[in-house]
Amino acid sequence: MIEALTSLSAFDKVAGTSFAETAPVQRAAALPVQAAAPAGAEFGDIMAQFATQARDALRMGEATSIAGIKGTASAQQVVEAVMSAEQSLQTVVAIRDKVVAAYLELSRMPI
Repeated sequence: MIEALTSLSAFDKVAGTSFAETAPVQRAAALPVQAAAPAGAEFGDIMAQFATQARDALRMGEATSIAGIKGTASAQQVVEAVMSAEQSLQTVVAIRDKVVAAYLELSRMPI
């Protein structure tokens, strides 16, 4: 079962990258938050950077969970990584919901 988990996750298929490209298991860390976007930064670039950070947090949680199953990571590391991944996923879902709501509002506007 572990071999199936480490081959290629569905998230990586969407992102176009493989699980093998992830860094070794490390202690989970909060995503760095930028105080303000640099001048001239494009919205798409900022969202792409955020999506990359969220993907990395999800990968870290997945890798640490697998390491915990194998016995190479402590329970604390597994819990921290999974909680960080869960927080990232909740944030991504909230942003998606706001984008969909904004699109629906725009589509209802009279031309």
